[in-house]
Amino acid sequence: MQKIENHPLPPFLPRNAKLLMLGTFPPKRERWCMEFFYPNFQNDMWRIFGLVFFDNANYFVIEGQKRFNKPKIERFLRQKGIALSDTAAQVRRLKDNASDAFLRIVKPADLPAMLAKLPNCKAVAATGGKAAEALAELAGVETPPAGGHVEATAGGRKILIYRMVSSSRAYPKPLSQKAQIYADMFKSLGML
Repeated sequence: MQKIENHPLPPFLPRNAKLLMLGTFPPKRERWCMEFFYPNFQNDMWRIFGLVFFDNANYFVIEGQKRFNKPKIERFLRQKGIALSDTAAQVRRLKDNASDAFLRIVKPADLPAMLAKLPNCKAVAATGGKAAEALAELAGVETPPAGGHVEATAGGRKILIYRMVSSSRAYPKPLSQKAQIYADMFKSLGML
């Protein structure tokens, strides 16, 4: 049986956050280019953010390197009021890869504890299908369609639960289309 992996990162919870974004679980460390969320250089989350907010997919890429600029990302997230974590605190990998299809969540993240540290948070966005299913279960709601949202009560308050498309390159949508779906969410939340 595969070993249980504990989440390797603490949640990134700036107190001013209006939005909490939750993935499923990070890839294995050998795939990381930085010690932060969405650490795989092949993952497009930071390119999506670059396109949405700066019209530049490489805005968070360190020039000439296959790495993202973690300090620049953290400054931006604090300034915009965006928190990050994952829906799983512990997982088992059924195959030796980062695919959500082969992750089994052993212990979910503590959503109420995260929201308790985010008094201004009005929305939680799952960044992919498995994360959306896990978040919907945590919030006790139906999983919204990709790009859509539902209302929920979590952490003792009403919040919106969004289901965003995956930033993985395995997800069959062009980067520009993924960025548009994220831009629509940020606009609806008054963050863009």
